[in-house]
This record gives sequence, structure tokens and C-alpha cells, in this order.
Amino acid sequence: MRAETAAWRQDFFRSLSNTQFFEALFDRAPDIVFSIKDRAGRYVSISEACAERCGLSSKLDAIGKTAYELFPKHMAERYQAQDERLFKTGEPVVDNLDLTLFSDRQPGWCLTNKEPLRNAKGEIIGLACMSKDLHEPSRSGFIDARFADTVDYILGHYHEPLRIEELAIRAGVSSAQFERRMKKIFQLSAGQFITKTRIDIAANQLKSSEIAIAEIAQVCGFCDQSALSRQFRAVTGLSPRQYRQLLRA
Repeated sequence: MRAETAAWRQDFFRSLSNTQFFEALFDRAPDIVFSIKDRAGRYVSISEACAERCGLSSKLDAIGKTAYELFPKHMAERYQAQDERLFKTGEPVVDNLDLTLFSDRQPGWCLTNKEPLRNAKGEIIGLACMSKDLHEPSRSGFIDARFADTVDYILGHYHEPLRIEELAIRAGVSSAQFERRMKKIFQLSAGQFITKTRIDIAANQLKSSEIAIAEIAQVCGFCDQSALSRQFRAVTGLSPRQYRQLLRA
């Protein structure tokens, strides 16, 4: 992005009188829950769907409260563990399976994405979260606690060798069943999901750090820099070096 374009973009956002415009957009999406939390886990903003599922008369009633005050304990504990990992590593949460409450107040599963929020000094001061309901897979029994824990395992151990057969055993299903569930939920095979997870982490490292590409390949679970480059180019159309240079430009 050229300097002139970047300056014009920043000036545009600074001129906005309503910095909470995103709330109105998410309020119109009943199957999506959006929220912003500070570093202490207190809600700064939530969407209307979240307020309704928590039985609140107004979404303003959630401001300043934590997940433990709004959700069942087992859900709040899962959310907190996820948030703490983001705050510790600075890495976004991408396509994580989470427990949620549907609009009928019944428990179900959703796909969650979280991004760290930083201040002008680059310090993480909170996070933004967006969760989309998985109605059909959740209702039909495609997702259970063991399957979700296995997806958590992939997201937390992407840097290690991951075998589909071992992941299926961990999930308590056959390899074929594990593959079918992954494709149903993520529209990706298990192998593709593992590669996507590693590429997501590598892209974030290329964007936010000065770590050498060879080292990034190693910490993201690729056997060497060439393997990272091949997979990265296949997904993005750019080499890791070109991607980093593009962001800095």
C-alpha cells in the first residue's frame, strides 16, 4: 500500500463519528456472535445475538462483565483458556470449535475466530471475537467434546508431526469418519486443515516479527524452508519472502 493511500485510509477512519458501527452490522446477523474483551476478560462490546442468548434485556447489561457471569461455567472456562493462549502468544485464533448457546438457548457448536487488539505501542490490550453457529453439524451429532478437543490439539500442536490415524483415535472415531467430519465442518480434509493452520501461523509471524523464514518454517511444523515456501505459494500465490515484502511496502 502506498504511503498516500495509507494516510488517506487512516484519515478516513479518524473522521468517523461512530466508531461502534460494527455493532449495528453484527446485530443484523442472528447466527453470528461478536464481542470485544479487554485484557481482564471484561466485555467492552457484544452483539445483540449474544445478549439474547445470555438472557439479557439489553446488550449494555453485559458491558464490564466476564464470560463467567454470562455463560455456563464449562463454556466460560473454555473461552478463558483460549483467550489466555491468545494473550500469551499474540497469535490469532482461527477456526476453533467452541461451545455456544443457540437462539433457542440450547447448547451447540460454533466456529470461532479471535484477533488480538493492540494499542499505539503495539501492546495487546484485548481481543475481538466472532463466532458463527454450526447449526446442521452441531444438531446432527457431527461434533462432540472429544472431536472438539482433537481440533484444539491440532491448533495447539501444529508444530509437531500430526498423523490422521492418531488424531482419529483421539477423537474416538475411525480415520474415515474423522475425515468426513472435518470436511463437513471446515470444508477441508484433515490434512488440508493442518496445512492451513500452519500457514496461518506462518503468515502472522511474517507479518509481525523479524524471525528468519527458515526458523518460521521450523516452528510452524514444516520440515524445512522449501516445504513452507511450496505450501505458502500454493495457498497465497506468493513466496514467504514476497509476502513479507508486500506487507512492509
